[in-house]
Amino acid sequence: MTTALEILKSKPNQEVIAVQPHATVYEAIKLMCQKNIGAVLVMEGDAVVGIFSERDYARKIVLQERASKSTGVNLVMSPNVMFVNPRQTAEECMALMTQNRLRHLPVMEGGKLLGMISIGDLVKHIISDQQFLIEQLEHYIAGHPVTPA
Repeated sequence: MTTALEILKSKPNQEVIAVQPHATVYEAIKLMCQKNIGAVLVMEGDAVVGIFSERDYARKIVLQERASKSTGVNLVMSPNVMFVNPRQTAEECMALMTQNRLRHLPVMEGGKLLGMISIGDLVKHIISDQQFLIEQLEHYIAGHPVTPA
């Protein structure tokens, strides 16, 4: 079974995008737009103190008619960040994301941030695994040698 760490390592860009708590919502949204991502971690030094997502923006800025240029991320971020350890399986990550309606999961070990996986990363992994299995079954049915996994 594929682990969260293996998914992290397979990502073409493993950079973790983060902002500090005192950054404005505007700065966070601008960064998310530049990086083409849906969420940023909110960090104080090496500590993850929250996550700010497009969902937070829609619900806590737009709908509450707040000004993004004068509102700090710390006021609207989600402070209770769920995370996984690097040994958790893709299936466990997917279950956690589905049950809690999450799109992003930091991967942490011993309080240290290793990276972040998204629902898109997991879907790509699952599709890749399914394509591999289909190819192996086609080879088996056709009577060709099967390539070991």
